[in-house]
Amino acid sequence: MVACHDINAALAFYVDRLGFRVDSIFPAEAPEVAVLRGYGMRLRLDPNAPPSPATIRIASTDLDALGGPGRLVAPDGTTVDIVDGDPPLVVPAVHQTFMLERASDAAGWSLGRAGMRYRDLIPDRQGGRFVGSHIVIPTAGPVPDYVHFHKIRFQMIYCYRGWVRLVYEDQGEPFVMRAGDCVLQPPRIRHRVLESSAALEVIELGCPALHETWADPDMSLPTDVISPERDFGGQRFVHHRLDHARWTASADGFERRRFGFTEATDGLAEAAVLRLDRHGDAQPAVAERTHHGELLFVFVLEGAVTLRRAGETDQALHSGDCFTMPAGETFALVDRSADLELLEVALPASW
Repeated sequence: MVACHDINAALAFYVDRLGFRVDSIFPAEAPEVAVLRGYGMRLRLDPNAPPSPATIRIASTDLDALGGPGRLVAPDGTTVDIVDGDPPLVVPAVHQTFMLERASDAAGWSLGRAGMRYRDLIPDRQGGRFVGSHIVIPTAGPVPDYVHFHKIRFQMIYCYRGWVRLVYEDQGEPFVMRAGDCVLQPPRIRHRVLESSAALEVIELGCPALHETWADPDMSLPTDVISPERDFGGQRFVHHRLDHARWTASADGFERRRFGFTEATDGLAEAAVLRLDRHGDAQPAVAERTHHGELLFVFVLEGAVTLRRAGETDQALHSGDCFTMPAGETFALVDRSADLELLEVALPASW
């Protein structure tokens, strides 16, 4: 409610200048009160309102129509701040550290959006650049989600255990993502989680760590258009399926199934599952590794392995444990169990 003693001047400002819409105005013969709607808010202009100064904030994606960003003062004294409704994405500079998170640390779980449980996999956020989450939906059935999108630079979801049914903008009918499958969610693609198995578990990586999730109540999914090659902010949607995967052997004794992110992101990122080369030795020679990118994230999906770093105590890792490795640091993965499987995510793509 805004104190207003000159309804005509106020309407000229709010309606003609700023684009608010009149919902109601009365009395008809000598208007004094008006209810306006716009920019996700309702204003009541009323001469009987308390004469306290008010401030409103208008977030608009058409700043030119409002004369650009800035501050205005209404005839009634209300301060109006006009800001960009879709500001550029801010990606903080990376601050790389070695982080080791263990599944046995149960204190890291919290309740997130739509009833999902979250475990933080990169607590220091690498300077605010990356976020990693182990997400669990405990109960089978419909998920109380809605059509939404994320303002992000990079985001992927790997189905760790169970299954989940999803639908994505311009990607056809809803589909089921099963354990071992993965999706690349390009920037701003609309999507919705529909239902899941009991005890669904997914691993999610995103950049930047702090990013906005926006609801889109005006879009219905699935869309009428099917466009698998559509560009979303320089990226394409990817649905990697385990049952269609190709495994490629490498010199370090692992074989990898890459998810195809390199091509879909123009080299921004890649991810893969690693397992022991089933056509080579059971325990191949250990190769030291390093990288020179902004992120190398490794999550132990199954089995056990020991992480060896120069000058540091060996760390035995088991299913659910994960680590980030700073660029330029040499490490090796030794004592690999026969059932070992690792999820690796690299930015930029390095394979």
